[in-house]
Amino acid sequence: MDFEFSPRCQQLQKELLAFMDEHVYPAEPRYEEQMAALPDPHETPQVLEDLKAEARARGLWNLFLPHKTEWTDGLSNLDYAPLAEITGRVPFAAEALNCSAPDTGNMEILTMFGTEEQKEQWLGPLLRGEIRSAFAMTEPAVASSDATNIGCSVVRDGDEYVINGRKWWISGSADPRCRILIVMGKTDPDGERHRQQSMVLVPIDTPGVTVVRNLPVFGYVDREGHCEITFEDVRVPVGNLLGEEGGGFAIAQARLGPGRIHHCMRTIGVAERALERMVARAEGRVTFGQPVAERGQVQDWIANARMNIDQARLYTLYAAWKMDRDGNRAAATEIAAIKVAVPKMALEVIDRAIQVHGGGGVSDDFGLAWAYAHTRILQLADGPDEVHRRTVARREQRRLAVAR
Repeated sequence: MDFEFSPRCQQLQKELLAFMDEHVYPAEPRYEEQMAALPDPHETPQVLEDLKAEARARGLWNLFLPHKTEWTDGLSNLDYAPLAEITGRVPFAAEALNCSAPDTGNMEILTMFGTEEQKEQWLGPLLRGEIRSAFAMTEPAVASSDATNIGCSVVRDGDEYVINGRKWWISGSADPRCRILIVMGKTDPDGERHRQQSMVLVPIDTPGVTVVRNLPVFGYVDREGHCEITFEDVRVPVGNLLGEEGGGFAIAQARLGPGRIHHCMRTIGVAERALERMVARAEGRVTFGQPVAERGQVQDWIANARMNIDQARLYTLYAAWKMDRDGNRAAATEIAAIKVAVPKMALEVIDRAIQVHGGGGVSDDFGLAWAYAHTRILQLADGPDEVHRRTVARREQRRLAVAR
């Protein structure tokens, strides 16, 4: 296994670190100030638009894509890992580079399965950062951890599909710039279990599409929003089908693999920054005549954080390396494993950082409460931990059965 990053990746690391130091970190207080002043919590503050323009000018744009575009020559999963980790240190940094979910996954499947017309209408504007998108799969009425449970109906009527259903936790759909939804529904309820579903492109302003409400995350209202959406006799042309009828489940798996590892890459950056804050706070506080940083228990927390972050990073790099070498399907078990291991690690690091900060840790002054809330949801997003543990366990059971 060779985890050495390519010369291009190493150069991009230097350029991205400089961008973070010169523009992103200094923008954090302005971002908070401008967000507080906006009449709509889902609007984009000007400071973020300024960062996007600077990122594009520096060539730090669409770095997540594995293939050549007008912006990049494409990066392997292994080369993208350290860059995604860097952006994970600031909540809005990935978006400043046009590398934020759910747009990244949507752009990838449009690239793989979209028609030329679909690419021109939706992929181009997404790549240029002119619009945003959402992925509508999860439903409140069923356990969506099993995607075959999806109940939203997609029925063909002549040259149109008629869509009826209810979705929720549809990230990105509250953003005023969200223009397109990729909707997963059933076109063949009586077909083979993994061939019942299809994906259809639905403009968010189509009659019958209603954004019912935005769902806060542990009380936090995210700017991009995570909405509940109803579809009532929504009609779109059959040309809006993504891929083929019955291919929805396979497309979902193609989308979720890279999305899961991207979450893990960024979450390592979240943990790194939480560790930095923990150390700084411990060194700056004194209790009973002794710096907190000299307390044995706190030193244990710091040491464990360092070791656990490094272990999680290496496991993530291994998964990325295997994806690059053998393909996403061959690395499915490793992707499932890191999707459990990395958020678990980060939550522990953030929790210890909160403890060292005392009351300040649960406030909004240090970013730790927000980091904890949004890392905790990763144990549900893109499949709950229990599903991923099942994947790992079944692989081990098969392996050991063969060995016997």
